[in-house]
Amino acid sequence: MSRPPVPLAKYLLAASIPLLTLPGAFAQSSIAPSLPAQATVTPYTRAQLLRDLDRDMRDVILLFDVIKGTPIVDLTPQDARQQLSAQDAAKIIARATGLAEAPTPVGKVTDGLTVEGRDGNQIPIRIYTPAGTGPFPVITYYHGGGFVIATIDTYDESARALCRDANAIVVSVEYRKAPEAPYPAALHDAIDSYKWVTSNIARYNGVSAKVAVAGESAGGNLATEVAIAARDGGLQRPTHQLLIYPVTSTNVGQLSDVLYANALPLNTPLLQYFYKFYLANPSQANDPGVAPVNADLHNLPPVTIIAAEEDPLLSDGQVYASKLRAAGDQVTYRLFQGTTHEFFGMGAVVAKARAAEKFGAARVAASFQ
Repeated sequence: MSRPPVPLAKYLLAASIPLLTLPGAFAQSSIAPSLPAQATVTPYTRAQLLRDLDRDMRDVILLFDVIKGTPIVDLTPQDARQQLSAQDAAKIIARATGLAEAPTPVGKVTDGLTVEGRDGNQIPIRIYTPAGTGPFPVITYYHGGGFVIATIDTYDESARALCRDANAIVVSVEYRKAPEAPYPAALHDAIDSYKWVTSNIARYNGVSAKVAVAGESAGGNLATEVAIAARDGGLQRPTHQLLIYPVTSTNVGQLSDVLYANALPLNTPLLQYFYKFYLANPSQANDPGVAPVNADLHNLPPVTIIAAEEDPLLSDGQVYASKLRAAGDQVTYRLFQGTTHEFFGMGAVVAKARAAEKFGAARVAASFQ
């Protein structure tokens, strides 16, 4: 079965060129030119998407499709948080096949800590410490979930992989979620927890002068927003930004949003669902604190962007990489073909996830030298 005709699409996606912007909600024509009228773009079907995944990735997605239950877009956020995730599917496969019968080992995990937020709230954090004597450099990590769902437990394997592979302390932040706490609550928590880390991590065997930021999806958005806030607010400059398929705009009319509208575990209707709840008001859609593509990007720490192929956020990452380069920042971009959104952290069962974990950790570790 051949895919529908998509002139330019594969070339543009593979070449990491700023992707073409289609008309639609939150369209930002200032980011990239419009799609040529003669180009035909049709969303890939589920069958076509599965065909082009690596086999180990496909196994995870097939199981996830069975266990996921009611689509999140048909649920309230509160009910959506009870659904099984793609990470759960990977863990089931790992246990069933004997590839990983327990979580990735690290030296120590410290729970029960909180950071005081500016809004009078308490921000739970979890500290992962490598084996050894230390002191260790530090990664402040923000999990994914569209600012609405998921927790530090959902993304436990990602934090463990970074701790092990970068030989660094990882502070995983449980920021507030929408709709109970819409924008800018999560951003406030991300900044406040980063400030706490730079001021207090020495008490936990960390090197306070060596702190990077990292995040996945919505967490990638928060990580780069923290780097921007650090520059603007005179805070300690992160040594590096590791952005794993980051949200960088609310534009759901870009090329990858169209091509991967039917993808799993993340698709374009789900992105729209998340943005609806994250924004306190639709007028915030282009706020630089929501969409870092609209921020001043000069003089930011070096950036590594890890991208999945079958991901509606693929365009977000490519456009952001281009904007960062244009602002004079150092950018390393790596696309892992045959993978989907959320593959990072599935290293026990997905070979390219393991490669991505090692690659991202190495990029961060190099910034500590």
